[in-house]
Amino acid sequence: MTLPRSLQARFALSVGLVLTVLWLLAATVTGLIVRGELDEVFDSALQETAERILPLAVTEIVGRDEDEVTQRLAPIRAHDEFFTYVIRDPEGQILLQSHAADPAAFPDYDGQGFRQTATHRLYSDAVLSGTVRITVAEPLAHRAAVARSIRMSLVLPLLVMLPLALGGIVLAVRVSLTPLRRFRARLDARSARDLSPVPAADLPAEIAPLAATLNGLLARLRDAFEAERSFAANAAHELRTPLAGAIAQAQRLGLETTEAATQTRAAEIEATLKRLTRLSERLMQLARAEGGRLRMDNSADLRPVARLVVEDLARTVAPGRIALTLPETEVLSDIDPDAFAILCRNLIENALRHGAEATPVEVTLTADGHLIVANDGPVVPPETLTRLTARFERAQASTEGSGLGLAIVAAIADRIGSEVLLESPRAGESTGFRASVRLPTDRPKPSTRAR
Repeated sequence: MTLPRSLQARFALSVGLVLTVLWLLAATVTGLIVRGELDEVFDSALQETAERILPLAVTEIVGRDEDEVTQRLAPIRAHDEFFTYVIRDPEGQILLQSHAADPAAFPDYDGQGFRQTATHRLYSDAVLSGTVRITVAEPLAHRAAVARSIRMSLVLPLLVMLPLALGGIVLAVRVSLTPLRRFRARLDARSARDLSPVPAADLPAEIAPLAATLNGLLARLRDAFEAERSFAANAAHELRTPLAGAIAQAQRLGLETTEAATQTRAAEIEATLKRLTRLSERLMQLARAEGGRLRMDNSADLRPVARLVVEDLARTVAPGRIALTLPETEVLSDIDPDAFAILCRNLIENALRHGAEATPVEVTLTADGHLIVANDGPVVPPETLTRLTARFERAQASTEGSGLGLAIVAAIADRIGSEVLLESPRAGESTGFRASVRLPTDRPKPSTRAR
């Protein structure tokens, strides 16, 4: 037999089975005790019946005119006679008997006391020096019927009370395990990146050490992740100043020398240092996405942030290559504006870097918080598409970039309870690439401001 996986079901089943067995055992023992007491009561009734009938029978027999005549007493009214009797002389001649008595059921008289046959319980006694002998019989079936009636009286209440008791046990166990269910609900409700301690003050003493161990493990994991994020952020931040100085030196070297080979080498060094600078910036963004608080207490309109990011990229990176579409109404969301800016910038830069230069990158923010960035270009194979959100993964090995852009976007989306949807080719097209993220938003409010 396989036990249920639920602790509540196990407790209820175990207690219910124990209670049922104990109750049936108690009913059985009670039935046996009652049967013994019942036998004593019926034996006493047999003896008392014999002692009451015998003096009356002697008076009746002694006053007869005729001897050796069997007299059968007629009933006053029809009824079931459970106690039957016969009165005999020393030769076994029946002198008097009850109306329902069957002489075949009465064995020969063998002295005063109780006897039992296969069908009857008997009591015999005698008076007048043994010349008048009485035997009273009771069918064993009568006693068995009374015993069955008593057992049914004991068992029938069980059929009603036992389900009620089991229901009470289930309810009591459920109420007792309420703190444990609340603890489970708290664990289920939190995201995979929420490593804060789980409240466990109301847990029973048997479960509290487990919760304390779990919270201790969460604290160690949180410290380890925080150390990793701090290292990445601090390392990237500390690299900014020496990288900026090295870039300036490379540029100065290129300006001061007249040798073409040296100028080429200086340009290569400058390009490498700039790539390293961009990588450090991406690492800081990744640390921000994985470690910072990305949901705020208040909601803000995302349209100005999207417009600012697009204008900055259009001015510094790709003039005239970005087409922005914003709704007329506010797009209110509790996502941190900086996090949204990082998400938006990385999606657009990825599209600019890998998309066709002849067609613009389409950036769309819908009223329900759906950010969509699409570009024309070669179709990305499905096996590559599934790996693009991994760190340092590039669609083409020859393409410039850190391989962290979409990983940063995926980290932010995961922290806000969403996901990045990548499609290639675009819907309704045979080429291109489309990335979209659904942002947490409030109900849009009417606005008269122009885009």
